[in-house]
Amino acid sequence: MTTVTVSPKFQVVIPLELRRRLKIEPGAKLMAIESNGGLRLVPLKPPAALRGIARGVGTTIEREPDRPL
Repeated sequence: MTTVTVSPKFQVVIPLELRRRLKIEPGAKLMAIESNGGLRLVPLKPPAALRGIARGVGTTIEREPDRPL
């Protein structure tokens, strides 16, 4: 586990090892989420990076007879 320090301007530095592993580049957007009294920073992916993530998921559903399309 790595410890970081909050600067007087409320900034933190993401450790190099984590930046490399998560492929965080300068200018990357991170979503800040409060969770169980803590803070999570989650990298946001561009829409193009999400293309194909649902490949193989069936798109047909059974409908009730009284529910037309």
